[in-house]
Amino acid sequence: MFREVYGQAVATLVRVFGDITLAEDAVQDAFVVASDRWLNDGIPPNPAGWIITTARNRAIDGLRRSARGRELDEQLGAVAGTSHGPGAEDWGEDEPVSDDQLRLIFTCCHPALRTEHQVALTLRLLGGLSVDEVARSFLVSESAMAKRLVRAKYKIKAAKIPYRVPAEADLPERLRSVLSVVYLIYNTGVDDPERASLRGEAVRLARALVELMPDEPEAAGLLALMLLSESRVPARTAESALVLLRDQDRTKWDRTMIEEGQAIVRACVRRDRPGPLQLQAAIQAVHCDADSFEATDWPQIVDLYDHLFSVMPTPVVALNRAIAVGETEGPGAALTALNAIAPDLDNYHLMHAARGTTLRRLGQRDAAKTAYERAARLAVTEADRRFLAQQIEELAGDDVQPDRRSASGGSHRSGR
Repeated sequence: MFREVYGQAVATLVRVFGDITLAEDAVQDAFVVASDRWLNDGIPPNPAGWIITTARNRAIDGLRRSARGRELDEQLGAVAGTSHGPGAEDWGEDEPVSDDQLRLIFTCCHPALRTEHQVALTLRLLGGLSVDEVARSFLVSESAMAKRLVRAKYKIKAAKIPYRVPAEADLPERLRSVLSVVYLIYNTGVDDPERASLRGEAVRLARALVELMPDEPEAAGLLALMLLSESRVPARTAESALVLLRDQDRTKWDRTMIEEGQAIVRACVRRDRPGPLQLQAAIQAVHCDADSFEATDWPQIVDLYDHLFSVMPTPVVALNRAIAVGETEGPGAALTALNAIAPDLDNYHLMHAARGTTLRRLGQRDAAKTAYERAARLAVTEADRRFLAQQIEELAGDDVQPDRRSASGGSHRSGR
């Protein structure tokens, strides 16, 4: 119940009081009261309304006790004017809770805040994670995370960051920031096993965004992308070692998640408002639709990457497209495409891993070894380093004929 309601309650109280810290403290107090009272009285019909009303009333009581001058009295009067009264425990379902949550999401992800502050605030205020849980997600101490959150909230107050959904003209750019933060949370859980729980939080936040903004296809695209990626997680490792897409046991893929993700992709296609996240989800849907690696519709994937590159012309998109080209036109074409973008991704280990696999397919073992070694030096996770060390070891006794191995092992997003 805490996970479901905390973000709603904090969002509403921030609107009422205009103070994030006050809202957090009041909501936590309300849950303390609930943990005792609900044991005796049972869970109320509208738990969110009960928590919001109780938290609001406790915050008002606290303000009355502190009584810090005229400004506070005026604030209290304004709040009391909107109150349902101390006996109201069934906050009406017509109250704008969804609007409050949207306002808080856009506040947490305001461009004036540093990215790590955006992520931390989103997990804390919308995800309902404790300071300790957020700290463990970032692999820092609880005290360090507490200071980070305080600085972020101070920045919101000092910079007078507005607690509102952006104007229509600004919404597309700001929405991209919100979706990027949620996707960053998910990918952090993918890249680091110690932060695996973040994947579930990200999926939950994406579902909330789709519910809050049902007319935004990119929000739906993000949810589909994460569901389709998450569906393959059980097959991505075996005995703590990475398993490439071509070698994964597809019977371990979560078909329920795949069906949900593909249904969302089909709905996005019908809307005909393609964006980067929808296109990435469509690519994953094609991968998940294949019974085997060999049965993958690689020409369709190349077409989708062409479309994606037209709206998001980044070197990483070009990298993934090059790998798909290797499956349709062979490793020579893939290497040409990879070499063209290599200078832009020289510090990106997946570029060198992709070149290593492609060179291996072409029978250029020495060059492949050099590429793998460069990738291993740049790799961030221990799992990636172990995988690359294995590729280097295999090269020593590799008598595979050219063009037998797939290059798709080189890409983090496609290859896993």
